[in-house]
Amino acid sequence: MESRNPVFGKKMFDRAREDLVGSGAMTLGGTVHKTFILLLLLIGGAAYTWYRFDQGQDIYGIMIAGVVLGLIAALVTSFVPKVAFITAPLYAIFEGLALGGISAVFDMQYPGIVLNAVLITVGTLFAMLLLYVTRIVKVTPGFRTGIIMATFSIMLVYLFDFVLGFFGVNVPFIHESGLIGIGISLFVVVIASLNLLDFDFIEQGTRSGAPKHMEWYGAFGLMVTLVWLYLEVLKLLSKFAKRD
Repeated sequence: MESRNPVFGKKMFDRAREDLVGSGAMTLGGTVHKTFILLLLLIGGAAYTWYRFDQGQDIYGIMIAGVVLGLIAALVTSFVPKVAFITAPLYAIFEGLALGGISAVFDMQYPGIVLNAVLITVGTLFAMLLLYVTRIVKVTPGFRTGIIMATFSIMLVYLFDFVLGFFGVNVPFIHESGLIGIGISLFVVVIASLNLLDFDFIEQGTRSGAPKHMEWYGAFGLMVTLVWLYLEVLKLLSKFAKRD
C-alpha cells in the first residue's frame, strides 16, 4: 500500500525490515507515544520564540535558523530513517522555533487567529482519524494517486512562487484574499487534510513487523503533515480576516 505523504512509502518498510534483528518491532502505541513527544517538543520551541517576541526581542534569526535546520533534519530523516530517533525530535524543535515566530506575528495582526488555527488543525486530525478507523473513507489506489499528484503539484507551485519572489514577482491569486485566493487556500487545506490518511502507513508498519526505529519515522511523517496543515489553515483564516 503506497502512501501519499512524500516521506512515506512501501519501499521504506522493505528496507527497514533488513534492520529488524535485535531492534524490536514497531507498535501502534509506540508510534502514538513518540508523536506526542514530538508535539511537546514543537510546542516548547514555539513557546520560546513567542515569548521572545512578546519581550520585544528580535526573532528573525531564530525563525530563519528554524526553517533551514528543520528542512535539513527533515531531509536527513527522509533518506536515513534509522536516525529518526535523533533527527525527528530535532525537526520538531526547529519547526517549533519557526512556527512560534510565524504564529506570534499573525496573532499580533489578527488577534485570536492562532487559537482558531490550532483548534481547526487538531479537529481535522481527529476527524481524519475517525474517517480512517471507521473506513468511511477508503484509501484506494486511484484515490492515493490523486492525492500524490495534487500534493506535489502544490509543492511545485510554492517552489515556483518562492523563486519568483527573488525577482519581486508572485504567482497570481495564491496570496490574495479574494474569492479565488480563498478558494485556492481551501483546496490546499483539503489536500493537506487528506494526507493525514497516512495512518494506513503506520498500521501497515505494525502489521508487517517493521523495526522499532520506524515508530519515530511514522511520528515524523505525521508531524510534517500537521505542520503543513496548520500553516495552510493559518493562511486561510488570515485571508478571511482581511476581508472583514
